[in-house]
Amino acid sequence: MIACGLDFGTSNSAIGVLRDGVAALAPVEGDRTLIPSAVFFDYETKDSILFGAEAIDNYIAQVDGRLMRSLKSVLGSSLIDETTALAGRKVPFIEIIEIFARHLKTKAETFLGQPIDAVVHGRPVRFVDDDDAADAKAQDTLEGIARRVGFRDVTFVYEPIAAAYHYEETATREEIVLIADIGGGTSDFTVIRIGADRRSRPDRVDDILANAGAHIGGTDFDSLFSLNAVMPMLGLGTHLIQKNLPMPMSLYVALSTWATINFSYTPRNERQVVELLAGAREPRKVGRLLSVIQHRLGHRIAMAVEQGKVALSDSDGIDIGLAFIEGGLHTTAKRARFEGVIRDNTERLRRTASACIAAAGLNARDIQTIFFTGGSSLIPAVRAAIAGAAPDARVATGSNFLSVASGLTLEAARRFA
Repeated sequence: MIACGLDFGTSNSAIGVLRDGVAALAPVEGDRTLIPSAVFFDYETKDSILFGAEAIDNYIAQVDGRLMRSLKSVLGSSLIDETTALAGRKVPFIEIIEIFARHLKTKAETFLGQPIDAVVHGRPVRFVDDDDAADAKAQDTLEGIARRVGFRDVTFVYEPIAAAYHYEETATREEIVLIADIGGGTSDFTVIRIGADRRSRPDRVDDILANAGAHIGGTDFDSLFSLNAVMPMLGLGTHLIQKNLPMPMSLYVALSTWATINFSYTPRNERQVVELLAGAREPRKVGRLLSVIQHRLGHRIAMAVEQGKVALSDSDGIDIGLAFIEGGLHTTAKRARFEGVIRDNTERLRRTASACIAAAGLNARDIQTIFFTGGSSLIPAVRAAIAGAAPDARVATGSNFLSVASGLTLEAARRFA
């Protein structure tokens, strides 16, 4: 049976196969092995569907169409049973995820030169916090999608365990490691024994000491950052003349959340903002909100915020350019301000990491290494918080965006070679 390892991520995705006896990631966008988890439905070219960076570029170029990002985040939420409007027809979110998954499978089959009929699929430790039924439904949904795109054999591996297998390839000694996989939608932890002598073991169950997860990730940081730094430029926090009522928060929350941005572009919302503008104490700011809805600029704001978040990992302060809303518009953000905005979430990550260590029957001193992976693990405040769960541990990193996919591919090779 020909198998692959598939990492379907909130922000980025990758897929790998066993090729000429070697586990290798497949090119999924040009010669790149990592693709943004994005789909663009081009209304100008009928039935044209674009993926990844090409999808984002066409959206930014203001090609008439619909951009969908952070598709994974709808798994486990009520949105998975909903539809979205695409060129006048309602399409289920499940179908959009299926389109993206089929694209990845096709790319891997082209790279391998033959059909692939089995997949070792990554999944977070928790799709949904504190709701086992919803969590199980999310995996069942993902399995159903995998089968519909043509995989006959579908198995799942927790993403941090896959990252551990990738890290283990370079391990020179046996050690107990805390894997911290901080991604776009979820944060996942595994405490595991790894070592060169353990790699070839057919059963690693005894090596996996504990798993834990929290539904916190980069998109949550983006949303909080946007509400704090950008949405006030569109009127958040301002008031209406009548009764001095505040501007409705729901409009800004929808625009700052990747999964709900497209729901902001409705005639009803536009009419509401027109009415609010007429009674606004700061009409210029609310006018910007109206322009964002009318011109469907929500994803451009989200991208600017995301880029600002990334830049703050290497800088104490940055400017977020918003000239696409209004000429010369920008806002300044400081790293300290950003860290304050996300502090509740980073503290929760520290607690989750500590709980994982405790569930393994260990204490902080028993952890020899913390292996960080996932794009959001690059945020200094995130690293510092998690390191606080095992302050004496050595810190290691690998391929922040491809560790999980590489580990899943190794596991697929082990299971199906």
